[in-house]
Amino acid sequence: MNKLIPLSEAVSQFVHDGDSIYAAGFTHLIPFAAGHEIIRQGRRNLTLARATPDLIYDQMVAAGCARKVIFSYMGNPGVGSLRIVRTEMEAGRLEWEEYSHFGMISRLQAGAAGLPFMPMNQTGATDLEHANPLIKRVTDPYSGREVIVVPALNPDVAIVHVQRADKDGNAHLWGIVGEQKEVAFASKHVLLTAEEIVDEKVIRSDPNRTLIPGFIVSAVCHVPGAAHPSYAQGYYDRDNEFYLNWDKISENPETVKNYLDEWVFSVKDRDEYWQKLGSVTHNRLRVKARYSEKINYGSY
Repeated sequence: MNKLIPLSEAVSQFVHDGDSIYAAGFTHLIPFAAGHEIIRQGRRNLTLARATPDLIYDQMVAAGCARKVIFSYMGNPGVGSLRIVRTEMEAGRLEWEEYSHFGMISRLQAGAAGLPFMPMNQTGATDLEHANPLIKRVTDPYSGREVIVVPALNPDVAIVHVQRADKDGNAHLWGIVGEQKEVAFASKHVLLTAEEIVDEKVIRSDPNRTLIPGFIVSAVCHVPGAAHPSYAQGYYDRDNEFYLNWDKISENPETVKNYLDEWVFSVKDRDEYWQKLGSVTHNRLRVKARYSEKINYGSY
C-alpha cells in the first residue's frame, strides 16, 4: 500500500486538537519539520510527550499548541533550560508529568506490549515519586520486595524521522537510535518523515536496519532536512549555532514571535525553510561520507 503523502496532508489527517503527540528521537533525527507543520496548522490543547523535549517543544509551547508536557529531561542540550516551557510550567499555564529516562522508556515499552504498566527496579530518584503520583510502588509477588511501576503510554500519534523509507513506510534508521521503535509500536498512528524515499529493494537489502515496519505506519512523507537544527547522520550535522541562538531568542516573547513568524508561518514547507537557511549554513552542516563495511547476508 502506497502511504506516501505530503507532510501537510499527514498532519491535517492524523493530528487533531486535544491529541497526545510523541516526537521521537534522542538528540538525533528530531522531527522539527512535523512540529513546525503542526504549529502552522494551528493545533491546540495537545499533550506533548518526549523523553528529551528539546527546542521543538519550546517552539510548540510558544505557539500555543500545548496544554501539557510529559518528559524525562527538559533542556536546551548543552546550553541551558527550555525557557518557554519552564516559564509556562512555573506560571501554572502548562500541565506536566516528569519521569526518569528509564521510566519514560518503560512507559513506552508497556504501551508497545499492550500491558497496563511496567515494573522497574527502585532508583535514587525518589523525589520523582513525590512529584508524580502516577509513579507507584507495588509488591513483587515472587520475591516480596517493592518495585516501581509506571503506567503504559499510548500516544495518539508518534512522529518519527528516519534516514530512508519506502513508499509503504518500511524505514531504515541508524546512528543514535532512541525510542523510535518503542513509541512507534505503542502509538495509535505513526507519522513518518524521511530524508529519502527509496525502492523497496533497498530496504529489503538490509532487513536488520528496518526498525520501523510499514504495517504500523499511517503515513510516510518525503521531507529532506526535517531534523534541522538537530542532525541526521550521513545527511547533515547538528546546528550547534542555532541551539546557542535559540537561548537568546527565547529570552523575549517578542523575539520568539518574530522567529515563528519568519521561520514557521512565513514558509510554506520544509523545502522553502531549507532554502531560506542558505548556502553558508548548508556548507557548515555538510558531512563527509563515511561508509560502514559491507555485510554478507548470503545467497541461495
